[in-house]
Amino acid sequence: MYENKNSYIRILYSVPMKLIITKKQWRNYYQINKILLFLITLVILLALFPREGKFKYEFQRGKPWQHEDLIAPFDFAILKQQSELQKERRTALAESYLYFRLAHEKIEYAKSDFLARLDRETTNQISTQQKELIIKAGFSLLDSIYKRGIIEMIPELEKKNTDFKIAVIDNNVAKIVPVNSLFTISKANEFLLLNLPAFLGVDSKFILPLLQANIEQNVLFDQDLTITQREQTLANISITRGMVQKGERIIAKGELVNESKFQQLESLRREFESKSGSGYNFKMIMLGRLILISMALLVFGLFVYTFRHDIYSENRNIVLLLLLITLMVSFTTLVMNYQVSFIMAVPICLVPIIVRTFYDTRLALFVHIITIIILGFLVPNSFEFLFMQLITGIITIISVVHLHHRSQFFFTSLMILISYSAIYIGMTLMQEGAIDQISRVNFMMFGISALLTLFSYPLIYLFEKIFGMVTDVSLIELSDTNSKLLRELAIKSPGTFQHSLIVSNIAEEAARAIGANSLLARTGALYHDIGKMDMPMYYIENQQGGINPHDDLSYEESARIITGHVIRGIEKARANKLPEAIIDFIRTHHGTRYTQYFFNKYKQEAEGVPFDESPFRYRGPIPFSKETSILMMADSIEAASRSLKAPTEQEVSSLVEKLIDNQMENRQFRNSLLTLKDIATIKKIIKKKLLSIYHIRIEYPSVH
Repeated sequence: MYENKNSYIRILYSVPMKLIITKKQWRNYYQINKILLFLITLVILLALFPREGKFKYEFQRGKPWQHEDLIAPFDFAILKQQSELQKERRTALAESYLYFRLAHEKIEYAKSDFLARLDRETTNQISTQQKELIIKAGFSLLDSIYKRGIIEMIPELEKKNTDFKIAVIDNNVAKIVPVNSLFTISKANEFLLLNLPAFLGVDSKFILPLLQANIEQNVLFDQDLTITQREQTLANISITRGMVQKGERIIAKGELVNESKFQQLESLRREFESKSGSGYNFKMIMLGRLILISMALLVFGLFVYTFRHDIYSENRNIVLLLLLITLMVSFTTLVMNYQVSFIMAVPICLVPIIVRTFYDTRLALFVHIITIIILGFLVPNSFEFLFMQLITGIITIISVVHLHHRSQFFFTSLMILISYSAIYIGMTLMQEGAIDQISRVNFMMFGISALLTLFSYPLIYLFEKIFGMVTDVSLIELSDTNSKLLRELAIKSPGTFQHSLIVSNIAEEAARAIGANSLLARTGALYHDIGKMDMPMYYIENQQGGINPHDDLSYEESARIITGHVIRGIEKARANKLPEAIIDFIRTHHGTRYTQYFFNKYKQEAEGVPFDESPFRYRGPIPFSKETSILMMADSIEAASRSLKAPTEQEVSSLVEKLIDNQMENRQFRNSLLTLKDIATIKKIIKKKLLSIYHIRIEYPSVH
């Protein structure tokens, strides 16, 4: 079994050796990929931008004009203020007529029904002459009522004064009449009661129910015509007042931007942006955007390359960061295209939350700055937008510096709401000088933005799965010793489990001391030896009763079993869906070192005769991060320290120095970015932890 597996591994690891001659081309391939990622992002961002150009002047109401005298470059109309337009619309709607139609057929139907009811009620009880009198009186009263009109009461009329005028359409001719000139059902009944006694010889009590049964509304509300006329009235309202001629000075340098000047400047800005979206101007605008966005992405790339080369070296990191920027710009563009006033509801702080969760605060802040700079080319009032988003983004990042519980997302959401609200109130008071200008709608937008940031939780989980990355919250869950895999390790390989616990404590302290990810180091250390649980008795920490299965095996077979726990551990980790970041600890914790005991035994028996060393060597790769390097040191030293019979401080110190120096000589840490200072600090921490474990007192100098 192990012969076949070893042959497979040998073939697998021999492939890169054949490709050494193409190492330069392989690096170029990765660089080309990164360039393509940035170019694709650049193209997408350019496509998201509107065709219109952007007005180059920034101005605020109530502040002095900081630029040179502004001369109108062309004729343009001065737009009315929104408050002014809304007032005119309200006035126009209040003065507009409600349209009703006169239904002539109602009178004919009423008379016919009146005759039918009269016939049913009278039969032969009254004379023909008496019946004619009743018909004459009924028709006269119905004519009087229907000629004047019975209006259909609608909710809108109930709010109006009685002298409110409406338009009544009669044979396509509109007549303007006051509402109180028409009957209602109740007033028509009152009219009947008042006028029936005037008809002599007619029994009022007999005829009244017959007439009341035929009182119906014949002045009916025409909703469609009313809406059409109102829309026409609103459309006829001019959105402008006055003109500014080409060459006319709009505002002088240092002049205060009052309401009148603000409207002129705002009108010029809108007219300018609407005129600059076609032809030669459009090409120049696109060229300018290309340069500016390229510079923003270039600065981002240089920052990551210079200060976080570990992140830059992996394409998946670049893909994730560029994807976050692109998605946020895309979402903001969609919102602006739908309704510009909804811009403050966009959860822009999602970006720094997600970046901080996967990386660090410095990168989160920088990515946030690049994102809002790009958005600054899109949104109105760029300075206010940038200031608000920058301050809120910093507060957001601070609130998730130590993200160990998912409930922290709710606290962060609350901090975002408070930050937005405080900054908005401050800006409004500074610009308007009045608290009554503060809009409640904006607070609702801030609340929506804060709530939408809670989507960072499912998004982080999604990105974890897509990009094979881990967060501190996931690491805390994985480091729970009651998890299924660690419980299995504790039951099947109790010695290995205790060894992993000690190594994890040492690795955590060492990582914290040099500024590495202590939680990642601890979690990786807990899982690094899970491959031993399939054959626990072949590892010395699990052997009991002096029985050693290796006594019946050759040195090569023993070495293959020992080195095989790395491959078995990787397979078991993937079967249990552990993140790649944890699997890295399993595959690298022995690097490319030898199984020293069996290698030395075989070498002694070979007596200088050359032999195949591959069965005795781990397949690697060597550690490529500070955390995996710390694990290699802690793992080997903790295991070796068990061979010390009565350890002293000097023996522990000597063991630590010897093993780590040997690993350095074998170049096991050349890819991990560890400095000599880091290694010295790690040695110090490991010595301290071992002295604590073995309860060794530090020797004090003697006092003479």
